Amino acid sequence: MASDLDDILHQAQSWLQSGQGVALATVARTWGSSPRPVGSHLAVNESGAFVGSVSGGCIEGAVIQEALKTIADGQPRRLEFGVSDEQAWEVGLACGGRVQVYVARAAGFLAQLLATRANRRPVALVTRLSDGTQVLLEPGATREPLALSPVMEAELGRRFVSGQSGALDEDGDIFARVYVPEPRLLIVGAVHIAQVLAPMAAMAGYEVTVIDPRRAFASEERFPGVALSDAWPDEAMAQLGADARTAVVTLTHDPKLDDPALVAALASPAFYIGALGSRRTHEKRLARLTELGLAEQIGRIHAPVGLDLGGRYPSEIAVSILAQIIQVRYQGAAG
Repeated sequence: MASDLDDILHQAQSWLQSGQGVALATVARTWGSSPRPVGSHLAVNESGAFVGSVSGGCIEGAVIQEALKTIADGQPRRLEFGVSDEQAWEVGLACGGRVQVYVARAAGFLAQLLATRANRRPVALVTRLSDGTQVLLEPGATREPLALSPVMEAELGRRFVSGQSGALDEDGDIFARVYVPEPRLLIVGAVHIAQVLAPMAAMAGYEVTVIDPRRAFASEERFPGVALSDAWPDEAMAQLGADARTAVVTLTHDPKLDDPALVAALASPAFYIGALGSRRTHEKRLARLTELGLAEQIGRIHAPVGLDLGGRYPSEIAVSILAQIIQVRYQGAAG
């Protein structure tokens, strides 16, 4: 399932491929309350059609007009708007603030950006706002023509870890729009809890795949709109490639299914690994994994899975699992 961000980028690329002029507006900085976070995009074509948002609607009209000028003359624009308290209230904020928006013609980097995101690799579009120089960078790539200082290099590294866009220098001239893969949840076991957890995690912004070789369990009827894999769990994990923005949860209670998935997860940089089962069940699980030589890794497994909220129904357990995944994800980003 494509994210809203990917929808914006794909539409901009589609306009470019059809021969239309396109400008991309990006929230570069905010002060006080802001309807949209730093890094938010608005794409505009030469006919005035647009997709995305840089505010809740209070500055879109003005940004679109400036974007049309940029399409016409090719000159990037650095815009600043004040959002009044009254305007802020209209878009759901308690008070106003200021927002800086950078507008530039969309260029050939869009195709490379989309390809990088499709491969779940982090990348940043780094812009010198004062003259419009831009470069698309993956971690560790050459920084020319911007020649970032060691301090800016370190800041960019931190932003790759946190996934947060923003300035790399004190003056706010070097801006990094960071694109990291969407967080992902791999659920092993197409059981009742998974039927609740999958759509809940999708609503929270996770790309969800349910893995279960039992086709009667992993069916479209039971999981409408959810990506399904009927491969054996370790094979599915190898195909999907759990990375540092992936959470893995095993729910089957069957060691023949859960254990291979856990072995694969422990060999990956997955930021979260959880397993359903009682403490006694988990003790037996740990003994089996220890026999496989994984004694040093088994401490990564959250079990019994989920925060202890006291709930017992499948929906309540699903809430506790998702809550723990979110907690661990942001604790990791903060660290």
